[in-house]
Amino acid sequence: MQLVTEDNITDLAVERWATAGDPRLAEVMTALVRHLHDFAREVRLTEAEWMAAMQWLTRTGQISTAKREEFILASDVLGLSMLVVQMNHRLDPRATPATVLGPFFIEGSPQLPYGGDMSDGLDGVPLYVHGTVRDLEGAPVAGATFDVWQADDEGVYEAQLGEVDEARLRGKYTTREDGAYCVRSIAPKGYTIPMDGPVGELISRTAISHFRPAHIHFLLAVPGFAPLITHLFQEGAEYLDTDVVFGTKQELVVRFEEREPGPTPDGGRSEVPWIEARYDFVLQRQP
Repeated sequence: MQLVTEDNITDLAVERWATAGDPRLAEVMTALVRHLHDFAREVRLTEAEWMAAMQWLTRTGQISTAKREEFILASDVLGLSMLVVQMNHRLDPRATPATVLGPFFIEGSPQLPYGGDMSDGLDGVPLYVHGTVRDLEGAPVAGATFDVWQADDEGVYEAQLGEVDEARLRGKYTTREDGAYCVRSIAPKGYTIPMDGPVGELISRTAISHFRPAHIHFLLAVPGFAPLITHLFQEGAEYLDTDVVFGTKQELVVRFEEREPGPTPDGGRSEVPWIEARYDFVLQRQP
């Protein structure tokens, strides 16, 4: 019988996990075991610290729901989400870059027409985001349906409002034959990540900023093209350099231009001042 010691425990655990029937699972789990054991040795992990970590993970699971993904938030603030995005979306430099999904995406948003208002009367300055969706060679991508979602003017998402059971500041849009799209919403604001859970509790014990810069989320899953999850950030917004989830990219920073009452990009008219943002999404075809 082989006795377990501090010196051989890692090799024994690796040997056991290497028996996984799926080769990729065996590769991932044996590497995970080695790195976890190396981490514990490097920081000389105490039993009290180990128990605190187990309790933190338990609370993270307990607070998570279909509308609140606390584990995704934890991955985001650790920089892991963005690292995985970077490794898995090495796109052509001409393509729109990807960034994190975030914890507040909801499936099943309603289909809206060109210029349809996903803010549906909520308070805020009217915002029109418009442009085209095209491929790397500049050809328009017609009929591309994509998701858009954002926080309100207080920095709150629908997913954070338990009493809301209908779509709020989210929708699906489809490009025209010329690849043109037009989204109507309200101007987003920078906001803090949820600080009332285990992730916020941990962040509050550091000097890390818990704010995100003003942005709007886009998810483009168009047949024949590499899927794209990205944001558009407001130029000059606070927290661009300290985004708590590391999601900011220069190519995604867009000018929000103030407009006087008058014609709007959807062919309509605004009776109040509004904001215009223009952006062309460039998709990379699947090999």
